[in-house]
Amino acid sequence: MITTFRGYERPDGSVGVRNHIVVMAVADCVEPVARIIADGVEGAVAISQYHGCIAGEMVANTLIGVGKNPNVAAVLLVGMGCESMAVDSLGNAIRESRKPTDWISIQELGGTSNAVTEGKRILRAMLEKVGGLKREEFGVSKLVVGVKCGASDTTSGLAANPAVGATADMLVDAGGAVLMSEPEEAIGAEEPLAKRAISEEVRKRIYRMIGDEEKRCSVPGVQTELLCRGNVEGGLTTIEEKSLGAIYKSGSRPIKGVLENSNRLLERVPKEGGFYLQDGTHLEPMTMSSMAAAGAQIIVFITGRGGTFGHAIVPLIKVTGNSDTYLRMKDDMDINASTIIEGQESVEAVGRRIFSEIIEVASGKRTRGEVLGYDNFSVFQRDPRLDALLGISQS
Repeated sequence: MITTFRGYERPDGSVGVRNHIVVMAVADCVEPVARIIADGVEGAVAISQYHGCIAGEMVANTLIGVGKNPNVAAVLLVGMGCESMAVDSLGNAIRESRKPTDWISIQELGGTSNAVTEGKRILRAMLEKVGGLKREEFGVSKLVVGVKCGASDTTSGLAANPAVGATADMLVDAGGAVLMSEPEEAIGAEEPLAKRAISEEVRKRIYRMIGDEEKRCSVPGVQTELLCRGNVEGGLTTIEEKSLGAIYKSGSRPIKGVLENSNRLLERVPKEGGFYLQDGTHLEPMTMSSMAAAGAQIIVFITGRGGTFGHAIVPLIKVTGNSDTYLRMKDDMDINASTIIEGQESVEAVGRRIFSEIIEVASGKRTRGEVLGYDNFSVFQRDPRLDALLGISQS
């Protein structure tokens, strides 16, 4: 089994599997200008957040983390000029990664036309610096892989999640890091996760993270759906059943920590590898951005019912354990794990296939979502008023 990949080394020592130049609109009011600037520039991708121009620190933390992600070679921040999240503040934080980073203000430049002209000039200069970077060979210890499931059905817990769990163990054993972020979908599965904690402190943090999420879900009027229509139609009956199936994708290796994701702090995955949980949300595109902000270069997404999205920064490998879904949505699926249920392959064999796919994608192979041009991006922000009402605080 090949345990090396070919990626782009960054000034801070991290390694990217893609070579994006990000045009980051710090608020949605300037997203159209950011997209015009990025249009037609090789490797450029425009992203934004949709919480307004007075978004909280949790949003800022995610944008900064995404800017520091190894898949990002350079960053141009675009601001209107009057937002509370100032482009220079975010830009200076991203510059800590020592990658080319610059910013512009539309108001200061005198409007859209001038901003587009200046923005494209900056992107061309960035492209000259990073466009010619070549892939080099690195070990799996440089990889951080996120695992996430959604649109689950009974085949998710029986086949696809266990196969991804086997892959997670392989990655950790090879020195890599694996990250799982969806506390709501661990409700009812606290004990199996807590038993894998490397310390009493980590065990307490696991219980606290999932317990806090359960408190949020219990508040009358809070919009939450522990079992969506697709889950029910796919044969799932309770959140406990769903959660116990969902955590299979985490594998069996010790849990080394619970990474904070709050207004106070967004923790990145430590360099020494291992398996980690991340506080956050179960909502797919938002979770992917949170994992990207924590350093994930690739995400494996497990789905029983199917999914037609990707991520602007991180390639998404889609795995399904449902043969009907794979045949019906073959253009969208990367890995067919239904061979486990059909008795054609073992969980470990499919796990090795997924591991090999991760290595190929890390070395430049495009996922189905990338071929289709999917570039979803959104940022999660927790409601601090709800947490204050419930007495939930980070410490």
